[in-house]
Amino acid sequence: MLKKVEICGVNTSQLPVLTNKEMMELFKKIHKGDQNARTTFIQGNLRLVLSVIKRFNNRGENLDDLFQIGCVGLIKAIDNFDLSHNVRFSTYAVPMIIGEIRRYLRDNNSVRVSRSLRDIAYKALKVRDELVLRSVKEPSLMEISKELGLPREEVVFALEAIQDPVSLFEPIYHDNGDAIFIMDQIQDEKNKDEKWIENIAVMEAIKKLNGREKLIIKMRYFDGKTQMEVANEIGISQAQVSRVEKNALHSIKKTMTN
Repeated sequence: MLKKVEICGVNTSQLPVLTNKEMMELFKKIHKGDQNARTTFIQGNLRLVLSVIKRFNNRGENLDDLFQIGCVGLIKAIDNFDLSHNVRFSTYAVPMIIGEIRRYLRDNNSVRVSRSLRDIAYKALKVRDELVLRSVKEPSLMEISKELGLPREEVVFALEAIQDPVSLFEPIYHDNGDAIFIMDQIQDEKNKDEKWIENIAVMEAIKKLNGREKLIIKMRYFDGKTQMEVANEIGISQAQVSRVEKNALHSIKKTMTN
């Protein structure tokens, strides 16, 4: 994706790289209103934007668009960075750039989310950024919900509603050239080998029941009927159905554990 030399008219092969010391010196000038220092700082961190947009290279989005949005996030990070927090600029800027790109992708997503949910989600993201600025650490959902004055569950629901859909075939890791996809990491609780074995054992145990026990188990657990419905259909009392069912279940359990 990033073999393209020119992005938005910027020759990526000639982008400068600033040392941490150089960035700190430039920041001091930026805070004094030096626009040349600001321009130099932005140019010196465009590679950071490029490294971030690599994460979104499977979205089918235009690279130039993502780069421009990433630059907006970079500029916001520059405007809000506080030297007194004693952290590297890249540590602070990367989440800001990612957040800006994700907001852009959400706004251009074909999956529609109600305006009220979007409003809550965007307010939560804004509060999250403000709390990060305040404490230089990722705030908890409880802290965000408290700041918004909303229930935690409502904030969680809103944030989940604006998450970008992800393909099950999206690669998340390459092991010696063989890609591992998201679907490989999802556990199927219904179709595990243990479930198949357990189902076979149950069916084998049912085969050993007598005729009436088989009939009642079938009607109760395969047809979904109540004990009263079973009693009416086969002409016995509900108490008798309950007793036969209990004995049948005991026999099944005993057969499976032997």
